Amino acid sequence: MPVSMKLPRRTLLVLCGPAGSGKSTFAARYFSAIPTMVVSSDYCRAMICDDPTNQQVNRDTFDVFHYIIRKRLFNGRFTVADSTALHAEARRKLWELALHFGYLKCLVVFNVSLATCLERDRLRERQVGPQVIEYHIRLLQKALQEIPAEQWDRVYVLNEDDMEATIEIDP
Repeated sequence: MPVSMKLPRRTLLVLCGPAGSGKSTFAARYFSAIPTMVVSSDYCRAMICDDPTNQQVNRDTFDVFHYIIRKRLFNGRFTVADSTALHAEARRKLWELALHFGYLKCLVVFNVSLATCLERDRLRERQVGPQVIEYHIRLLQKALQEIPAEQWDRVYVLNEDDMEATIEIDP
């Protein structure tokens, strides 16, 4: 049965999951009508150095990522944060931004198996590789234990068999 999300306009929807779990595909599928709702760390990285895989520019990438999100929230815009968000500190920064601007703090966790992420990565044009994905899967397991204590307003955990959702954004 599809997950049903009815979200107010003032929502920061944070996508959390390993590379290859389907976060960006999910964002493109459900927010294609207004693609500017989605702030992608990969896109921010590409804006910095023309290479969405270059991890050497992460500090600048996330400066831009958080800056754009902050400006969208300041302007009252529904926003989707598309990054791995697997570290507690990364989630905390986004949680605090939502809190500061009086936004609903919503987390969508992509609980997808190592095998599925590896297969999806193998089929992608820009691959991150097995070592990165294995590391991300370990971080995901830790995150799944930490998230219940993080005080998100809403948490949705999507498994690879139930990636269907209905999303309604209130005007």
